[in-house]
Amino acid sequence: QVQLVESGGGLVQAGGSLRLSCAASGRTFSDYPMGWFRQAPGKEREFVAAINWAGRYTIYADSVKGRFTISRDNAKNTVYLQMNSLKPEDTAVYYCAHYRRRGMLVAAADTNNYNYWGQGIQVTVSL
Repeated sequence: QVQLVESGGGLVQAGGSLRLSCAASGRTFSDYPMGWFRQAPGKEREFVAAINWAGRYTIYADSVKGRFTISRDNAKNTVYLQMNSLKPEDTAVYYCAHYRRRGMLVAAADTNNYNYWGQGIQVTVSL
C-alpha cells in the first residue's frame, strides 16, 4: 500500500507561483515514476507532468510546458511541482499519482497507468 499526501496549494494571483509537494510512504519510492494530474470543476482529470524514477526524464502537458517543473527527491520520498506564471485556467484540484510499474515511464498521460493517488489539493488562481 502507498500513501500520498499533497501540500502547498492555495490561492495566488495570476502571474504568481506555487510549489506543490507530495510525500510518499509505504513502498520503495525511488523505483517508480510519479505524476501530477489536475481536475477543474466540470472537467475530466487531465495530465500535467510526470517524472521517471531517477528524475532524469520529465514530460509535460503542452498547456504547462515552460511554466511548470516537476522534480523529485528520492532521499525524502517526495515529488514536487513548481508552478510559475500561473493563469486562472490553472485553477483545479491537483493530484499526485504513483505509477503502476517500476522502471520505464510509458504513456505517462494515461490515468490507468497510475495505481495510487493522493487526496488532492486545491490551487486557485485569481485575476
